[in-house]
Amino acid sequence: MRITMANKLIYATSPYLLQHAHNPVHWQEWGTEALAEAKATDKPILISIGYSACHWCHVMEKQSFENKDIADLMNEYFICIKIDREERPDLDQVYMEAVQAMGIHGGWPLNVFLTPDQKPFYGGTYFPPASWSKLLQQVAHTYNAKRAEINQSADELAHHLHTSDLQRFVQEENNNVFVLEKLNAMFFIMQNKFDATWGGIEKAPKFVMPAVWLWLLRYYYISKNESALHMVTHTLKQMTRAGLYDQLGGGFARYSVDAEWVAPHFEKMLYDNAQLLSIYAEAFAVTKDDFFKTIVYETVGWLTREMTHTEGGFYSALDADSEGTEGKYYTWSWSELEAALDENKMEAANYFHCTQEGNWEHEQNILIREPEQIETESIKKAKEKLLAYREKKTRPSLDDKILTGWNAMTICGLADCYKAFGDEWFLHLALKNISFIEKYLIDQRKVFRSFKNKHSATEGFLEDYAFLVRAYTSVYEVTFQEKYLAEAERWTNFVIENFYDTQEKYFSFTSHQAEKLIARKKEIFDNVIPSSNAVMARNLFRLGAMLDKNEWKQRATEMTSKLSSIISSEPVYMCYWGILFAEISEGLSEVVIVGNEWHEIRREIQSNFIPFAVYAGTKSKSELPLLQGRESIDGKTKIYICRNNICNLPVTHVKDALQQIHS
Repeated sequence: MRITMANKLIYATSPYLLQHAHNPVHWQEWGTEALAEAKATDKPILISIGYSACHWCHVMEKQSFENKDIADLMNEYFICIKIDREERPDLDQVYMEAVQAMGIHGGWPLNVFLTPDQKPFYGGTYFPPASWSKLLQQVAHTYNAKRAEINQSADELAHHLHTSDLQRFVQEENNNVFVLEKLNAMFFIMQNKFDATWGGIEKAPKFVMPAVWLWLLRYYYISKNESALHMVTHTLKQMTRAGLYDQLGGGFARYSVDAEWVAPHFEKMLYDNAQLLSIYAEAFAVTKDDFFKTIVYETVGWLTREMTHTEGGFYSALDADSEGTEGKYYTWSWSELEAALDENKMEAANYFHCTQEGNWEHEQNILIREPEQIETESIKKAKEKLLAYREKKTRPSLDDKILTGWNAMTICGLADCYKAFGDEWFLHLALKNISFIEKYLIDQRKVFRSFKNKHSATEGFLEDYAFLVRAYTSVYEVTFQEKYLAEAERWTNFVIENFYDTQEKYFSFTSHQAEKLIARKKEIFDNVIPSSNAVMARNLFRLGAMLDKNEWKQRATEMTSKLSSIISSEPVYMCYWGILFAEISEGLSEVVIVGNEWHEIRREIQSNFIPFAVYAGTKSKSELPLLQGRESIDGKTKIYICRNNICNLPVTHVKDALQQIHS
C-alpha cells in the first residue's frame, strides 16, 4: 500500500521524481542539501537513477521502494537520492560508467552506493526485493567495518572516471584519412553485423539506432552500392511490422526485446521518433516509396495528438505500463478484439496475426502485419474501430517535461519531412516548437535543460546546445529567414566559449560554469542519441561552409581526423561521426537561390535526396557570405552551385542545378 506522507521529491518538477514522492523512502533530489547531509552525518549516499517510462524502474519501486520494511533500511543507513536521468544525463554518464567499470552490465534503474564525497564504490541495476534488502545490510555493514578499504576502492574508481575516453582513442591528426577506402571499410563491418532476415544490427535486443541508417543512405549516395540501400529499406520496413511500431496510433517504442521487432518494452520516447522522422523522410526521398511517407505521417500524427503542449513543445515520453501491466494499452485479448470489431474480427485477426490463445504472453496479442500486406478499406475501418476502443482504455502515463535537446532533434526531423514532402504542416510544427524553446527554455545568457510549468534550474548540456544549433540551421535552410542562422551562429560561439577544452580540443558535456562532479565527461560515442561532440563538430563543418568560417571547418576536420581509426573500426557506435566523415570526404555543395521564385525552387531541389549540400537564399540580396555579389536582377531567379564559395555559372532550371550538384 502506498504511503500518503510525501518525501522531499514532492517539490520536484520531474514527473519521474514525482512518481516517487509518496514512497516511504526519504528520497531527496540531487543537490547541496542532500550532499551536505551526507557529509554531516558521514552516511553513504544511495543514488537511484531512472526515467518515467522505464518498466523495471516501476517494478523495483513497487517491490522495494514502496515496501515499508525495505524503506526503513534505506532510511537508516543511507542518504537516499533519486535522479531523473533525462534531466541529469551528466550524473547518469558518470555513475553508469562507474558501474560498468565494476564489471556490471549497465541499465536502469541504476542503483549506486557512494561515499559522502560522491565517489562510487558499488552498484547495480534492478534487484529483487529480497536481494535488495540483503544488499542494503551488507553494504551498510561493510561501509562501517572496512571504511579504509571502501575509501581506497572509491578513490581508485574516481581516478578511472577522470581518465578521458579521448586518451584511449585519439590519434594524431591526419587529413589524408578522408578517402573512400575508409567508408568502404565501415560498410563491410556493418554488413557483417546486419541481420539479413529481420533487418537491424546483430541479434536481440534490437535498438533502432537511426544514425546507422542515415550513414548507410549517404554511403549509398557515394558508392551506388545497392546492398547499402537494401539494408536501410529492409530494416525500416521490418521495424514497422509488429509491436515496435504502434500499428494503430503511429510512433515507435524504444527497442525490441527480440530479433524480429515483435515485442518491445512499450515505452515511446521522443528522441527515437524525432530521429526516425529524418530517416523515413530521407528513405522516401531516395525511393519515392509511399510506405515510408505513411509511416512519417502516422508518427507525426501521434506526436501532435498525444505528445504536444498547447504552445508547441513536445513532451518526453509515454510509459510502457498501464494499470500496473507492461504493454496493456497496446496489446489485445481475444475478447477485446471481439468487443471492438464485431463482424470484422476474423479478417482483422488474420491480417494482424491474432489468435484466441494470443500470439504473445498471458494470452495477449501484439498486432503484427507484414510490410508487403495490402491494407484494404475494411482493414482501415477495423484499425479505426480498434483505435477508438483503445482510447477508452487506461492510458499509459505521460512524462510531460519538455527537454531542449530532444525538442531540437524533433525540429530537425520535421524540417527533413518538410524537405521530402513539401507539406507546410511540418514547417508549422517546427516553427511553433522553436518559438516554444525561445519563450520558455532560453534566456539571453544560456539555455536550460527542461521545462515543466517552469524551466529547470539546470543549464543545458552539450547535447541541448548542439541540437539547438542544428535545429536553427535546419530551419534556416528551409525558410531562408536569416534570424535563425544568426541564432545558430550565436549559440555556436557560446558553445566554443563555454564547453570547449583547449587542451584535448573537444567539447565537455557540461559547461565551464556547471556544477563540479567527480568527473567531467566528453561524449564521443553514439548511443541511440548521437554523440554530442559529433553533432557539434558537424555543426562547425556545415556552418563553417555557410558562414565562410574556415577555422570552424578546420576544427571539425581535426576532431574527426583524430578519431578516424575508431570511426572506421567501430562504425555502429561512431555513425554520426561517420556522417561527418563522409561530408568531409565528399565536400559540401553550397546551393544558393536568389530571386522571386526562391521558395518554389528551394522546395523542388530539396525534395531530392542531396545529403552533401548546404543551402542559402534570398529574394533580392543579402550580406551573408554565400549571397554576397549574387543579387537578383529584376526578380529573376538564379541558382548557383558552389564549392568553397567558388561557383559555377548560375542556372535557372532545377534539372541543370541538380546536374551540377551530382557531377
